[in-house]
Amino acid sequence: MNFIDAIIQYEFLQKALLTSIMVGIICGVIGCFIILRGMALMGDAISHAVLPGVALSYMLGINFFIGAVFTGILTAIGIGFISQNSRIKNDVSIGIMFTAAFASGIILITLMKSSTDLYHILFGNVLAVRPTEMLSTLVIGIFVLISIFVFYKELLVSSFDPTMAAAYGLPTKAIHYFLMALLTLVTVASLQTVGIILVVAMLITPASTAYLLTDRLWVMIYLSAGIGILSSILGLYFSYTYNLASGATIVLAATVLFILAFLFSPKQGLVWRSLKSARKRELHSQS
Repeated sequence: MNFIDAIIQYEFLQKALLTSIMVGIICGVIGCFIILRGMALMGDAISHAVLPGVALSYMLGINFFIGAVFTGILTAIGIGFISQNSRIKNDVSIGIMFTAAFASGIILITLMKSSTDLYHILFGNVLAVRPTEMLSTLVIGIFVLISIFVFYKELLVSSFDPTMAAAYGLPTKAIHYFLMALLTLVTVASLQTVGIILVVAMLITPASTAYLLTDRLWVMIYLSAGIGILSSILGLYFSYTYNLASGATIVLAATVLFILAFLFSPKQGLVWRSLKSARKRELHSQS
């Protein structure tokens, strides 16, 4: 049975596809601001910091969303507090906090004595997504997209020129923590699809691909969301067809699209730049 027929027939595959597309959109959108601000390491930190919250939620029998958001935001606040109140630089405080949170999560999962839950938390399992998880992903997605639309100008100015943003009187620290809160929500929404370890790739890779294709932020946002959608569809196709891990195939699909943009992007592509350089050398030698 081919992929399209399977989608029509199987409800679990329909849920997986819709959830993957939603995650591809919100990761692509928020990822644009993450890479423009040079915060890829922060995205990695938040994705790992939600692990103890997820583990605690499982142990207490509550929705993992609650624990994950709590520990993710707490870690983001802790990183800012350490870097602002000591000689420790931001990248070092990120390393301290996210490794501590991740280690705490591993210990809690060990106490749970469930390797299956650990595998799903780390690597995702979108083919087993439940309706409640789909609903939470949808709600988070709508909230994140509305927030980006409403505060687009503030995010734009503070991303490209924080000094000018502060001079205009924009609350740059509040904007930073607000973006961290959105990042945490997106990370939680992506857990079931790609898992903790791979979520940073979906935050960074589609946005980086779009960055190679345009110089305008609004175009970059649309391209990044589109690339996230395409990566999710292609990844789920290969996952279903060849019985591979869904999260890994989605990430690899996004990586292949990045490589194509890296090589063949009209302005930034390595191949085109090499051809232009060779053409210039040829013209120079002829003259």
